Amino acid sequence: MLQLADMRLWSGRTDREDGKAGERWHQRITPLQLDSAPGLAILGFASDEGVRRNKGRIGAAKGPRILRMAMANLPATFDTPLYDAGNVRVEKEDLESAQSLLGARVTELLSDGHFPLVLGGGHEIAFGSYQGVARWMREQQREKTLGIINFDAHLDLRLPKPKGSSGTPFYQIAEQCEINGKPFNYLCVGASDAANTPALYNRADELGAKVIRDREITPWALEKARERIADFIGGVDFVYLTICLDVLPAAVMPAVSAPAARGVPLELLEPLLDTVLQSGKVCLADLAEFNPYFDIEDHGARTAARIGFQVANEVTGR
Repeated sequence: MLQLADMRLWSGRTDREDGKAGERWHQRITPLQLDSAPGLAILGFASDEGVRRNKGRIGAAKGPRILRMAMANLPATFDTPLYDAGNVRVEKEDLESAQSLLGARVTELLSDGHFPLVLGGGHEIAFGSYQGVARWMREQQREKTLGIINFDAHLDLRLPKPKGSSGTPFYQIAEQCEINGKPFNYLCVGASDAANTPALYNRADELGAKVIRDREITPWALEKARERIADFIGGVDFVYLTICLDVLPAAVMPAVSAPAARGVPLELLEPLLDTVLQSGKVCLADLAEFNPYFDIEDHGARTAARIGFQVANEVTGR
């Protein structure tokens, strides 16, 4: 089900005495229209179904609403148009139809020249987002290659038996790549050995996926991690960036289905994201797994909004 933008969520502080330089997102954002000039389009994916199927803590369906409220007061530091493209919502546990609808919406946005920033919802968002960018590339970028960079404590390469879930999206993507004769270019950054079984690591090896573990991301090894990410980006034409918020430490990001005991600290995550975003190859980004029911005084929401702010500034500054 496609829901129209609820602009009441976009409200906050106003400093009129500072003019345009004092504006915030809630003062710039408008509902997306068919004739809107290319810009940054925020699209929600209100889904708990994938997390429920994966036996996780449900509540992420409320994520897009709360994240919009957290982003409303972000400073408007770019001139690119900013739009709210509404939500795709899962109805009656029909995750697959919602993922297809999300994909169709992402294709539309990309075809109209927008940069989609998709807000989840569980990480089942990734299979829907991928469907959209893959269709767009088939239609308009036929000879180009896509790389997927997933910042995540989990590989999310579980087998979809009997159905897909928040733990299966990248295996499902690998299946689609094989069907369509496309390479499966997948890099997971921040994977935790304490959160992934040997079966999942074996599957990653079988599929040719690349992995940078959380324990490899330290201040003294940061440049090596950045080089590995840059090498991966150098082998593809476009990048789909997906950020599972459970890549962050639980103390910073409690508001997820499966909090990370260690995680990747925000001060190390941000430069790694810069490496990806400053490549100029990112065509789509999403934030997954935000669950406001487990937030503490909006700490998680504010952190997620900050990451969204980083994405927005980099992709609009090209």
